[in-house]
Amino acid sequence: MTSPIKLCKGGELLDRILSRGGKYSEEDAKIIMVQILSVVAYCHFQGVVHRDLKPENFLFTSKDESSPLKAIDFGLSDYVKPDERLNDIVGSAYYVAPEVLHRSYGAEADMWSIGVIAYILLCGSRPFWSRTESGIFRAVLKADPSFDEDPWPSLSSDAVDFVKRLLNKDYRKRLTAVQALSHPWLASHHDVKVPVDMITYKLVRAYIYSSSLRKTALRALAKTLAIPHLSYLREQFGLLGPNKSGFISLHNFKMAVAKNSTEAMKDSRVLDYVNMVSSLQYRKLDFEEYCAAAVSVYQLEGMESWEQHARRAYEFFEKDGNRAIMIEELASELGLSPSVPIHVVLQDWIRHSDGKLSFVGFVRLLHGVSSRSLQKA
Repeated sequence: MTSPIKLCKGGELLDRILSRGGKYSEEDAKIIMVQILSVVAYCHFQGVVHRDLKPENFLFTSKDESSPLKAIDFGLSDYVKPDERLNDIVGSAYYVAPEVLHRSYGAEADMWSIGVIAYILLCGSRPFWSRTESGIFRAVLKADPSFDEDPWPSLSSDAVDFVKRLLNKDYRKRLTAVQALSHPWLASHHDVKVPVDMITYKLVRAYIYSSSLRKTALRALAKTLAIPHLSYLREQFGLLGPNKSGFISLHNFKMAVAKNSTEAMKDSRVLDYVNMVSSLQYRKLDFEEYCAAAVSVYQLEGMESWEQHARRAYEFFEKDGNRAIMIEELASELGLSPSVPIHVVLQDWIRHSDGKLSFVGFVRLLHGVSSRSLQKA
């Protein structure tokens, strides 16, 4: 396999930031972010995690202000399969994600690094700082970045939200590269091309294997989604190529991977991801059910509006799906093993007044449960 080499004469992104006085305007920062996210979304689709994203590893092709940006230095990059976790600590201290320090991470670690770059672009300082590497690591694990000092109060709420959703210490709540491209802060940018987001394969698989009760809960949650989230899901649904009746099947998921994979990755990636959604073999999803299947509860939970989403979803659930249920039946619905002390761990899931699922139980049901997670709780 050969790899073309391109001479980049424009210097590092870091040098360009410094030449601008340490930061970019919002509009100029958007242009940089779209380019960074586009290449990272492509890499993640192919199963490649860069693991050392920082301004020094992005070069401009020329000294022109509108010069394209290229990612370099893939020396620490690695291939990662669906559900696989990496465990070696690599990367540059200021940009390393918390889960990397915990030695269990995936492509989400790159998104943290992009969040750090976005923070620097917009305000000119690092979100986590210390004189020593160990001090930086402590800050990454324990400290929260400041959004109170200038220029943050004068920046748009979309810009602040964008950075916050990338710098979430819980990797499950972090935006994917594709979701970041679809974020309201960037969505109006004329150069944004949104590719297939592989997180939807994982979410659809989890949905298919869920109990009927959890499917009902997720359908209720999907009814609360705001326009930006629905726009992202509609784009993703369209990329899967629904038939004339508006349905998608296993074939659509398979073709979407095959169409967008490189020749080198095609065989392995198609197999990896089609295996994930193989349970769809005899199922078809319309857009409404796809929304329920492809919504990430954890990512919604990372938003400031999560409480409103959950409360509204519970209201829909009360009307359409809530019913009296015995603890034993609920345990069976959840697929819990006999070793779980169900009357202890599920007691606050059910309302004592009418035997229906409580709000607490509803939210926990949305997240999905297992015998292992309940025993940890």
